Amino acid sequence: MAQLTKGAAAGLLALSVALFWAVKSPAQNKPSQQPVTLAEDPSAYTLSNGTVSARVDKNSGDLLSFRFNGLEMLSTIMGPDGLPDTTVDKPGMNKRGGGGRYTDHQYGFWSHDTEGQNTVRKITIDPKSNSGERAEVSIRGISDGKPMGAGPGGSFISDVEIRYTLERGQPGLYTYSIFEHQPQYPASSLGEARYCEKLADFFDWMSVGAKWNQPYPKEEPGQHEDKYDFTADQFDNPAFGWSSTTKNVGVWFLNPSVEFLSGGPTKVEFLGHRDTNQVQAPTILNYWRSSHYGGAVVNVTEGEHWTKVIGPFLIYANSGKSPQEMYSDAVAQAAKESRKWPYGWVTGVDYTTRSERATVSGRLILRDPQARNAKMTNLRVGLAFPAYAIQVAGRGGVPAEPRLIDWQTDAKHYEFWTRADANGSFRIPEVRPGKYTLHAFADGVLGEFAKTDLTIEPGKALALGNLEWTPERHGKQIWEIGVPNRTGSEFAKGDDYSHDGMFLQYAKLFPTDVNYVIGKSDYSKDWYFEQVPHNENPDAKPAGYNMGTAPGRATPWSITFEMAQAPRGKAHLRLALASNSTREIGVEVNGQSVGKVDHLYIDGAIARNGITGVWSERDVPFDASTLKAGANVLKLIVPAGPMTSGVIYDYLRLELDENAK
Repeated sequence: MAQLTKGAAAGLLALSVALFWAVKSPAQNKPSQQPVTLAEDPSAYTLSNGTVSARVDKNSGDLLSFRFNGLEMLSTIMGPDGLPDTTVDKPGMNKRGGGGRYTDHQYGFWSHDTEGQNTVRKITIDPKSNSGERAEVSIRGISDGKPMGAGPGGSFISDVEIRYTLERGQPGLYTYSIFEHQPQYPASSLGEARYCEKLADFFDWMSVGAKWNQPYPKEEPGQHEDKYDFTADQFDNPAFGWSSTTKNVGVWFLNPSVEFLSGGPTKVEFLGHRDTNQVQAPTILNYWRSSHYGGAVVNVTEGEHWTKVIGPFLIYANSGKSPQEMYSDAVAQAAKESRKWPYGWVTGVDYTTRSERATVSGRLILRDPQARNAKMTNLRVGLAFPAYAIQVAGRGGVPAEPRLIDWQTDAKHYEFWTRADANGSFRIPEVRPGKYTLHAFADGVLGEFAKTDLTIEPGKALALGNLEWTPERHGKQIWEIGVPNRTGSEFAKGDDYSHDGMFLQYAKLFPTDVNYVIGKSDYSKDWYFEQVPHNENPDAKPAGYNMGTAPGRATPWSITFEMAQAPRGKAHLRLALASNSTREIGVEVNGQSVGKVDHLYIDGAIARNGITGVWSERDVPFDASTLKAGANVLKLIVPAGPMTSGVIYDYLRLELDENAK
């Protein structure tokens, strides 16, 4: 490894830093109460509290090493001096492992690092000033109008600041990142953005939610599990990571809040997997903006001053007798961190203090004349930035129709969500001042409640009282299929979706397509969870994701139902879509086309082994005279195309307004 410094004095400096990394006794269950110390050399900061030690690169903001009781937890390549070998695995915009496209290291890093035209390094909290209670370092990259970072989705024109914080007695390290687009900078759009850690090879058990909490061994060379099998809802899984059955230690990411994440309480992401290269390092990911399962947007214009603080969140280490014991401890610690939010030690950035924040409370009351005994379950209530439109480029440089951005697809602003109780009462704490729209949705209720033009004032609680929610209806209900819950989980195979090629299984399970009879069929058995182009060669050997690019024929699904008499007025087919990747859905009634659903947002959940993406509701009104007394057949038609170009339904309902013209 190249020498960090030259001369005898520099050699002594390197030796003193290396002493921080001396291996200690076996893992302790009780964190040390030693004071926090902070050392630096020309290339890195070193923070330690007797339990955790962290080495931070001064140029990129990368976390080169993270040790728990002397044990290196990252997949960092070490030199003979016991320090990270940064000649082999260079910090910053390392394109060695990403095919020349994006940063890829064997340690910890933010996708948008601080390497720019000018890098400012400073100690923002000096442990000497607080008797060793806390230390914090900051590395800030100044954009000067040029792109920063190398995330998988591209770079971004913005100043980027990365901070790491260590406190006494805490077996973990906080990190957060601050983006700031200056008014004089050009317009820019943010791609994928996340913090990632590659862990040591002794980690063999991954826990990222109820769906995946089990061993995850290395695969044979060239073989690996599809990382999209391991997705989870970020709102419901604030603690996730890996543990070791041989070293009895764990590393976890703990999100104390979801306000800085995108997509609200239904946002699905992959939180961990094994790296898809030869090393196959255990990986933890904290995505705050991605295009997986429906992209979230950060677009800034020239002349706009925009800033956002991502985090802080805790990189937590623990030890225990079993993976479940360590996972349970991480979940409990995440709850403790949530109660500390917002952290009082964050200063110098646009991070609203607790005294400036407010609590918003109220109660949702459901009023549905056609379902007087309906109960709202899993009621989620949140405050989000009001919906807004962005201009997107079309083909040939011609501007396309403006795209509406709502809470599901926004990453530019903060969101605040909670679950209401069984009585519909809710309390949203620690809301930043600003203008918001209140949103609410629940299992069992089609649609969404919204209350616009809410202003949250600094430090002033807002009690909204009783809020009546009358779901939209277009006349009487004729039939329904499924349960409105924003996923396709209740349909056939909807509980077994996270595998490669489930779109290939459709043709085998439903060779003559879906023929659903109202009053006789069972949607848990007779309605496949995704309607996709029909595979005409079902015996072909599946090839995972790539097989989805093969064409399939158009797929018609039939819904047969009885009408006691010929109706009049207007019928409404209401489709709630949990995910979509097709350009349109055709609708026929008794052999006659009555319309189609088009201009659909593509979220890619089918190709990525998902059950939900960006939820939407579409209404297809048609003349009720198309219906007749006796048997009627309504068809939903997904056009021919790649076999991942389909739709996952959330819920379907036919309504009849006999008084409409």
